[in-house]
Amino acid sequence: MLKKERYEAVIKHFRENMPIAETELQYENPFQLLVAVVLSAQCTDKRINMVTPALFEKFPGPEFLAASNFDELFPYIKTVSYPNNKTKHLLGLGKMLIEDFGGEVPATVPELIKLPGVGRKTANVITSVVWNQPNMAVDTHVFRVSKRLGLVSQTAKTPLEVEKQLIRHIPKEYVHIAHHWLILHGRYVCLARKPKCEECTLTHLCRYFEKQNGKVTKVQTGN
Repeated sequence: MLKKERYEAVIKHFRENMPIAETELQYENPFQLLVAVVLSAQCTDKRINMVTPALFEKFPGPEFLAASNFDELFPYIKTVSYPNNKTKHLLGLGKMLIEDFGGEVPATVPELIKLPGVGRKTANVITSVVWNQPNMAVDTHVFRVSKRLGLVSQTAKTPLEVEKQLIRHIPKEYVHIAHHWLILHGRYVCLARKPKCEECTLTHLCRYFEKQNGKVTKVQTGN
């Protein structure tokens, strides 16, 4: 199977079986999504969705964060991972949005990564979810699933390497939703420690499954 054929088959499968795929973070506007994604680093979406309703009621816009302080903000996010750092990030993020971006969430990756607490992965999430830009955020789920399926090479050691390979082969119109396909598949089926291969409908395309069952087939790398 050519790599191109593998990609086509995986995309076809998800289009037919998961036509609607979106973030599980709850938000109403780009600002809320940005805050939620910053908070979600090394934390579950479920936990973040428990925290954000009260947080957004108290801080509905960047101007409220910009006018706040550590002692006021911290209690609202103290139950998430690394609350001290994230409190500082949100305070700085609010100020920069007001001072440098007119209170609006910027729509490009280079601008977003200037914000405190925002790295490439977060910037890719925001631009792909809000504006459907063909950017691929690679978290632990995307990293794991794309390698297990054989979409990217086993020699890809960093999220950026995985991102570049996925972007190279996924048609632009599917990149923004492919991000969610891979995340959700990794979150509920292709688990890190014990993947649910018996429930998976992609085993016929999966290099990991082939290897585990002693049926490895050589995949050509041509396009």
